[in-house]
Amino acid sequence: MADNSKLTDEELLEIREQFSQLDTSGNGYIDLKELKDALDGVGYKIPQWKVRCMIDEYNDNGRKTGRAVNGSMNGDMRKNGISLTEFEELCANLKAQQVSSTFKQAVSKKENLEHLGGMSEASSDGTTHSVRLEEQMAFSGWINSNLEHDPDLKHLLPIDPEGKQLYEKLKDGLILCKVINHSCPDTIDERAINKKNLTLYTKHENLTLALVSSQAIGCNIVNIDAHDLAKGKPHLVLGLLWQIIRIGLFNQITLEHCPGLTELLNDQERIEDLLALSPEAILLRWVNHQLQSAGVTRRCTNFQQDVSDSEIYSYLLKQIAPDDAGVTLDALRETDLVRRAEVMLQQAAKLRCRAFVTPADVVGGVYKLNLAFVANLFNQHPGLQRADTGDDTYHQLDETREEKTYRNWMNSMGVAPHVNWLYSDLTDGLVIFQLYDIIKPGIVNWKKVHRQFSKLRKFMERLENCNYAVELGRQLGFSLVGIAGADINEGNATLTLALIWQLMRAYTLSVLTRLANTGNPIIEKEIVQWVNNKLQAAGKTSSIKSFQDEALADGKVVLDLIDSIKPGAINYDLVLHGGTQEENLANAKYAVSMARRCGARVYALPEDITERKPKMIMTVFACLMALDYIPTMDAPTHALDGTAVQVVDHSGYDAPITVDGEETPYVHDNLVQSELESTVLVHDLDQSTQAVSVEDSLGQTELESPLLVQDLDQNALAAPEFVKSELQSPVFVNDNYVFEVNEQTNENNDPNSVSEVNVVEKPALPPKPENLARSTSVTVKED
Repeated sequence: MADNSKLTDEELLEIREQFSQLDTSGNGYIDLKELKDALDGVGYKIPQWKVRCMIDEYNDNGRKTGRAVNGSMNGDMRKNGISLTEFEELCANLKAQQVSSTFKQAVSKKENLEHLGGMSEASSDGTTHSVRLEEQMAFSGWINSNLEHDPDLKHLLPIDPEGKQLYEKLKDGLILCKVINHSCPDTIDERAINKKNLTLYTKHENLTLALVSSQAIGCNIVNIDAHDLAKGKPHLVLGLLWQIIRIGLFNQITLEHCPGLTELLNDQERIEDLLALSPEAILLRWVNHQLQSAGVTRRCTNFQQDVSDSEIYSYLLKQIAPDDAGVTLDALRETDLVRRAEVMLQQAAKLRCRAFVTPADVVGGVYKLNLAFVANLFNQHPGLQRADTGDDTYHQLDETREEKTYRNWMNSMGVAPHVNWLYSDLTDGLVIFQLYDIIKPGIVNWKKVHRQFSKLRKFMERLENCNYAVELGRQLGFSLVGIAGADINEGNATLTLALIWQLMRAYTLSVLTRLANTGNPIIEKEIVQWVNNKLQAAGKTSSIKSFQDEALADGKVVLDLIDSIKPGAINYDLVLHGGTQEENLANAKYAVSMARRCGARVYALPEDITERKPKMIMTVFACLMALDYIPTMDAPTHALDGTAVQVVDHSGYDAPITVDGEETPYVHDNLVQSELESTVLVHDLDQSTQAVSVEDSLGQTELESPLLVQDLDQNALAAPEFVKSELQSPVFVNDNYVFEVNEQTNENNDPNSVSEVNVVEKPALPPKPENLARSTSVTVKED
């Protein structure tokens, strides 16, 4: 078996993206007949005959080991497909055998890609990021057309047609926040967005708000942080934009927005069967339904090759268009495919649906963009009607707020396959196992798990998985009285929700426990105590007795707590008196968005606060408690030149700078806890590397990160140069004195010689403002 560690994170990301595109059914595997397409998609160009040999060897190995596609003892059934894990192993083997010279060279041969060198230390391993210029253009066009009338974006829009300005214009976070609100309205409270006179710090706040909010709506932001977006890393920016736009497009493919979805039910199907399908599968069914209604015999099985000749699109547009729209089939008269696609898109423009794709994208079968094009058509012109029978059954199946929160949480964890409907997508236990492995790595014995299922034993294998999932829950101390594997397997709503809540609770508390580093698990009682202690220490008058306290309803307790953690963060001029449902909800919206802007990964919704939902309120306070713990985490340091500058949070307003063991006057850090309260590595001038490398408060190492310090007399932000190896930032001491920390290299630029760090006194400044953020001490250590 291949070692998947041979694949870089970027390679794994590309592999998983290609796999998900071919896995349209969302069942976790692709047909062996699609193996060549999958390998082509990730850059391994292998002749068809060799692929057939791979398939034969794959099946032979299954028979020899007695292992079916799911790992069970049914070797004769090993012919259905290949799982993501097996596909990753195959790619790792191919890389090791150098079937493709290297992943970098293979990717560089793909057309319509812009190739970027790695933007991290991993680049030394030969990592290449590929960026589809079609996506860059399509997403820029979508932003222009949907946000062009937003007064806050007048200075940023339009983005140029080719999208070259996209990454630069997203660096302040403003557009990203607006895109999120367009896809999922009211996710971000506008009062929480920094809009004017933006500094490095307020831009960083916007980016953090956008990232955490995107996670709350179900985006997977693993390995992405605000620094990546501030640097404009194209592959990460496009990946995040696609997730946000995709969620917005798919949000309307529901019974709530389109009751006529029931027209897509096949004979003997229940509405639950339709809800169990992925959005992509529903769109395919919708397209084929419209083709059938139009009397067309052709059917669509994918949004790549099948749509490349524009025939299906032409018939679809004609069928869903209003009679007075003037949509025609003129495109079918064209023999040139690019010209035909252009005429077809002209018809789409009559429906105000010319978006995402160009003629070349249609002919080239660009999956993401064609999928977005079809989803947009569905949202604008579904062409489905359902007679009002008075039956409330379908309404009862609409996703509840609680279900949506759980689903978004799971998807943000990066589980595969993507969770679309809780009561169908968890019935095989595979997503649950992935969550267990995140909560407590190593707890799942994957040898006991059926990852794919044979036709003959499918039911029993799924049930065995669910039984094992319940067993693991008991090992973690979950309360599962009356819950059996069969309940999860059958999609019992009440009992499934009970298990999911305990998974989310365990995850939240496990993160908090690791941050607290006390050796003992954190429990709810301790969180309540911490809330009250924090409020009291900050001089706030609010307090709570439990997570159901009536004082929580107006949102002020949460706002006070945020202001206690980040003094001055809350603008109390924007806080309403409360008491009415409208004012309570407005305060709660502001509180949730401000918590996210500070970096707290809050999944709860404002309504959970106003309605005093104890489970969700617990997670809000736990996330804020985790945020408070993060800056106190010390990280190990090691600089290339042997000099390390470590900035440690001492939880006070006055903390000493210590240089060579001698204490100097006090320094005040007035901002950026994720920056200043972190480890800074200083490199010599003669080193051809980044000047300052910061390990931020989340423990993710970032290169070329600025050390941000507020200049009190200018009310602006100062940052050291990236390229030069000088740590040069103003700091403030004893209210009225400012010192400057300079890293001076030795005169001969000897790489073996240790650099000096000097503290230089500067002229007096005006008194410091009130409510400074927590202070730091700076300790200079020799290697």
